Amino acid sequence: MAYGNCYPNPGDLIEVKRPFYQHWALYLGDGYVINVTPVDEGAPSLSVSVVSIFTRKAKIKKQLLKEVVGNDEWNVNNKYDRSRTPLPVAEIIRRAERYIDREVSYDVLGNNCEHFVTMLRYGEEVSDQAKIAIGSMVALGAVAVVSTVLVGLIRGVSREKDD
Repeated sequence: MAYGNCYPNPGDLIEVKRPFYQHWALYLGDGYVINVTPVDEGAPSLSVSVVSIFTRKAKIKKQLLKEVVGNDEWNVNNKYDRSRTPLPVAEIIRRAERYIDREVSYDVLGNNCEHFVTMLRYGEEVSDQAKIAIGSMVALGAVAVVSTVLVGLIRGVSREKDD
């Protein structure tokens, strides 16, 4: 059940390291987690980001941690405890159980698996992963704008030389 020295307690956030992103779940106890999964019952939870991006819907499921993790590395990561106070464990679990088998809206940047589990643990949605993605998109947009301006300036200077 444990990965390395990692023994989760009920209410802990579980970070699963997928190839291109991190999947997040919340540990319920007895080997079970609650997590965001694709609406398609046949799709494995590891494909949640790919499937749910296009459908903009997801399903909340209670699953064995070992099934959610598969062969990927995972760890307990209550990283937001430094800046936020976790709700009492009994309340976290009660809140989580109300969501089991419910369909929810999904947005990789604004309402993803990390947002969901942090909402359960802290009462507010937080996602560093989404902030990083948004920051990267803004940076890429800025590079595109600067590149367009530079190309325009170079073309303008080139035309002046030709005249």
